Parts: sequence; C-alpha cells; structure tokens
Amino acid sequence: MIKRITQRLNPRVCRVVALPKPTDRERTQWYFQRYVPHLPAAGEIVLFDRSWYNRAGVERVMGFANEGQVEQFFEDVPEFERMLVRSGIILIKYWFSITDEEQQMRFLMRIHDPMKQWKLSPMDLQSRVRWEDYTRAKEEMFARTNIPEAPWYIVEGNDKKRARLDCIHHLLDHIPYQTVTQDKIELPDRCLIRITSARPCPVSCTYPSVTEPDAVMQLAGRHRSVMQRADDGLFSTEEFP
Repeated sequence: MIKRITQRLNPRVCRVVALPKPTDRERTQWYFQRYVPHLPAAGEIVLFDRSWYNRAGVERVMGFANEGQVEQFFEDVPEFERMLVRSGIILIKYWFSITDEEQQMRFLMRIHDPMKQWKLSPMDLQSRVRWEDYTRAKEEMFARTNIPEAPWYIVEGNDKKRARLDCIHHLLDHIPYQTVTQDKIELPDRCLIRITSARPCPVSCTYPSVTEPDAVMQLAGRHRSVMQRADDGLFSTEEFP
C-alpha cells in the first residue's frame, strides 16, 4: 500500500519512515522521542511503516514491552496525537484487515517465491502462532486510541487492488488540495561543441549486454522455472498446519 501511495510523488516531500528496533540508548528515552524527529514540516508527507503503535501490538504480544509500559502508552498516546493535530499536522491512521485464510495464503506465496521471501520476518511467522493474542491486542488498541481528533480507519484488505483504491481515495478526501498552476517547461537546445579528436571508450569500461536475444531467453527460462516451482507448492499446506 505504501508503495502505491508514494510511487507518483516527489520523494523530496513524501518519505517513508520504517524505524528499526530501538537501540540501547533509545530504550531509555521517552517512548515517542524516536518518532518526533521524523514528523513532517509544512508541505511534507510522512508515511510511518509500523508507527508508535508497535507498542500496543507486536511489542505487547511478543513480550518486548511489559504491561506497565503498555498501560503508560495507552495513557500518553491520545494526548500526544492531540498535540500533533493542534500543531497543524493531519494525522490519519489506517489499519488493513485481512482474514486468517488470506494471511496464510500470502505467507505461503512469500515462502515459495524467492523474490518475496525477504518480506517474511520471524515476527511475521510468529503472528500466525499468536493470531488470537494479536486480535485481542488490536481490539483493545482500537477501544483506547480511537479519538475524535485522530480516529482509526479500517480498510478491508483481502482484495489488494480494491483496498489500495479505497485507501487512496479516502486519503485524498482528507487532504485539502488546490490546483497548482504549473510553469510551462521548454527543453533548451543542446549546445554543440565541435570535438576534433574523440577517444573511444576503453573496452574494460563496457560490460556484456543481457538484452541480447539469447540472454533474454535464458533469463526468461530461469524465471519460468522458479515461478513454476512456486506454483506447484503454493497451496500445499501440509507442511503448514
């Protein structure tokens, strides 16, 4: 979803923030402190891939935060978000919801497709085991953090294309927008300089092209072979009860 939102936007004004696990120093800070430097200025868009709600979800379920820390988070986050809204930030919170069956199918696709295996993390695999724990944590999170200033919006995500269109349409509806007049751009003429002696590029600076017909056929054959193996085992769930 994040990729679909950002792919047509200027990366200078729209950026994605995906923070790694906190360092030893960050663990001693105020919980929200590591997120504050990444907040947007005027005219900017920031998409948090796993925001501060990690504490109410994965950190709680996986035991990375104790109940006292979780309770403190629930007490702090409504006022923290109200402060952001009062400062002029438009804060929109989305939760993409899929069924148990859909999650299992997507995980199997990633397992059998080498080009998608990087998307799987140990935390993702544990989410299968702890599905009920995550569900209970999610329900309490909604109940305690769904405030009028920054409500939650749940997107039904089983159908990826519909979910993307619905989310982008909803997002645009919540951002005030005025038509921006674009200056006309004209391509200037090239300045030609006569070169009396041009040195050829050294052979060592070139590399063989992979777009030659034989190379393309080889790459296509390897890709078909990989995808065929993935398809053959895609819905074989015997190994994944």
